[in-house]
Amino acid sequence: MPKRGPRRAESRDLRRRGPVRDPLPLILVVCEGEVTEPQYVEGFRLAHGATTVRVHVEAPGGDPRALVEAAARMRDEAARRARREGDQNLAYDEVWCVFDVDEHARLESARALAGAENVELAVSNPCFELWLLLHLADQNAHVEVKRVSTLLRKHLPRYDKHVRFQDVASGYDDAVRRAEALDRRHAERGTEGANPSTGIYRLTERIRKFGKNARM
Repeated sequence: MPKRGPRRAESRDLRRRGPVRDPLPLILVVCEGEVTEPQYVEGFRLAHGATTVRVHVEAPGGDPRALVEAAARMRDEAARRARREGDQNLAYDEVWCVFDVDEHARLESARALAGAENVELAVSNPCFELWLLLHLADQNAHVEVKRVSTLLRKHLPRYDKHVRFQDVASGYDDAVRRAEALDRRHAERGTEGANPSTGIYRLTERIRKFGKNARM
């Protein structure tokens, strides 16, 4: 059975969107966290694609499986509205879920559903704060959630689940490099997604790429 959902962005012509307004790519991001992740994603969008890409962030709550279900439902509702109103600008180009590994019981079920529904995942192990830490320092050893927060506060003493992208922006390229290195190491060992790892860079790099494509 073919996968549901919109075709991947690479195969879509960004110029073909409806006649209502100039077309801008639209990405849906459904987050587990209600504060840190939305603040970071919005700050990143403003820094890298404020006028060239639209990012709609939702934080409906729930475990990873529930987040994927919500993301697929929002995407399908937007697609129906786009058809109903004859404006494809209302349809999402990509859909992402952002969550932590933590001790979620339905994590593997969420991964399977995301594959079936064509929902992209940006998963952090053990937590999103690891991604923030990688802007500021290496982290190659297994680390617990509380330890990540402790290490992060050495660089951001006032961190309390609120984050401004500009506070870590200068280390963004370092964070991507470090996260990619962790992924390569886990791939070589056959331990993909193990602690420590984070896929947030895949989402942020898509936002940045969408912005670049829209300017071409």
